[in-house]
Amino acid sequence: MTRPVAVALVLLIGVEFYAVFRLDRDDVLTVTAVVLAGALIAVRWALASETPPSPVMTEADERAAALRRWTERTETLIGWSESTRSDWDRRLRPMLARQYELATGQRKARDPRAFQATGRMLFGPHLWQWVDPENVSRTGGDEPGPGREALDEILRRLERV
Repeated sequence: MTRPVAVALVLLIGVEFYAVFRLDRDDVLTVTAVVLAGALIAVRWALASETPPSPVMTEADERAAALRRWTERTETLIGWSESTRSDWDRRLRPMLARQYELATGQRKARDPRAFQATGRMLFGPHLWQWVDPENVSRTGGDEPGPGREALDEILRRLERV
């Protein structure tokens, strides 16, 4: 908005200098009126083109957005669990292994045998194979993943810890 106003003021000052040097009142009034009208139109146009401020998000809006993000993430996780083993290995296994480490306090780098033993105790041999970060298949592109039920059971067992 400041640019059109500044241009209009510079033009108005220029016209006034022109009028002083020419000393013709009829030209001064006409040219001043035209420049002033142009300045007012430029200001009105600049005010109309300003974007209104974005509405402030209320707490309910923030909660709704958080719930939407959580729902989308959950649907994505379920989709990955029901696809191929390579999707499971690439996307879900690292997340589940990290959650397992956080929940149990067992670090693989500190004691790998305790890490494996705790994992087998917590999940059982059938589910541990889907959480174990060392059990990544290099040829799992065609193999099916364990599915939604296995993901649900793994998450339930992690929740109980």
